Amino acid sequence: MSNPYQQALGRTLIDRTIRERIVLVGVIFDGHDESETEESLDELAQLIDTAGAVEVARMTQRRDAPDSTYFIGKGKAQELKELCLAVDSDTVVFDNELTPGQQYNLEKLLGRTAIDRTAVILDIFAQNAHTLEGKAQVELALLRYKLPRLRRGISEAMSQQGAGIGSRGPGETKLEVDRRRIQDKIAKLSRDLVDLANNRREQAKGRSRSGLGAVAIVGYTNAGKSTLLNHLTDAGVLVENRLFATLDPTTRRLALPGGEPVLVSDTVGFVRRLPHGLVESFKSTLEVAVLGDLLIHVVDSTAVDPAGQILAVREVLTDIGAGEVPELLVFNKADMASDVAAQLVASHPGSVAISAVTGTGIDDLLRTVGDRMRAISVVVELLIPYDRGDIVASVHREGEVVSTANEENGMRIRARLGDASTGRLSQFVVDQSGDQADDRTVVAS
Repeated sequence: MSNPYQQALGRTLIDRTIRERIVLVGVIFDGHDESETEESLDELAQLIDTAGAVEVARMTQRRDAPDSTYFIGKGKAQELKELCLAVDSDTVVFDNELTPGQQYNLEKLLGRTAIDRTAVILDIFAQNAHTLEGKAQVELALLRYKLPRLRRGISEAMSQQGAGIGSRGPGETKLEVDRRRIQDKIAKLSRDLVDLANNRREQAKGRSRSGLGAVAIVGYTNAGKSTLLNHLTDAGVLVENRLFATLDPTTRRLALPGGEPVLVSDTVGFVRRLPHGLVESFKSTLEVAVLGDLLIHVVDSTAVDPAGQILAVREVLTDIGAGEVPELLVFNKADMASDVAAQLVASHPGSVAISAVTGTGIDDLLRTVGDRMRAISVVVELLIPYDRGDIVASVHREGEVVSTANEENGMRIRARLGDASTGRLSQFVVDQSGDQADDRTVVAS
């Protein structure tokens, strides 16, 4: 079936009727050790599996700096060719980012497709994007990745390798025409995404006017974000034990223990060295984190390097402008690693350990979220005429009522409200002084 990616680039998605045989390549540079590289290659193997392929071999090399021609040394590149022949591989995937020139030289030497970690992630995103905006964002990232890699004749040679990761369709016989077509497509997608982003901002303004606080669930891919959202809100989001199973954000309403409602959204999972082009393309989708009042940062307690994953997520959050949004660390999968989760909580004061599957710690999480949301809201005192039951209902719906009292001129209500609700109800506000009520209140005119 035709789709935007196929129209723009030819065959860009993996043919899942076959299992491509992949050789992984990692380079150990100064300042890094073998275990770190192996861990990164293990994650790349997961990415490969998610993409529908299988690892058949891997190779590592220690270098001071990348080789300008093959990334690895010429002798190592020849050794890689022999390995590919021995295991009958279809494709070689580098854990490091290749330049267009290095990719071209490797494919010429190896006689098979050579791609990098970025290309694999792009393919996975292309498979899993479902909304109009998500598809447009992925297509834009794909096109930006593809453009500098267009070369006359190379696609013709590679087309004999069949479908799969990096097999991007028939040879480009009209290079300049193809470049211009892709450039035009990039320009159009960029304009379309600006329009979609503006629509999203208008929707966000509407939610803001509703007075509801906004909570965004963020975290490393496969940390359990969608599972948590489902447990909290019965959202029905697809949950799979796969990387990047969720690309399109889902927002649901949640009532906190104090009764105050908030909007909770999940986001695309992050990963180490998430391609910059994807971060740029997905900025509009990730605005749900930028505009949030609180980030629930979900961390997999069973991960080999939880600290590294936390750092990777925070780096992306900083890149998109969400680095200053308040964060609550939540260590998930405590049912599988209770001791580790307890240690992580002890080393990160204010954090919470949970199991999104069993429900362990969820009550503690909700109480903590409620406390954090109340801490960023303000206690407001309002005097509402008795004939404005609609306003009374809005206060109960949008905030947490602290106290009520019937007076001659109306009902006096002290409530915790967000800035948007306070502004909308300003004509009824008689006091706004934090947690302390002021006896010298004056009825607003």
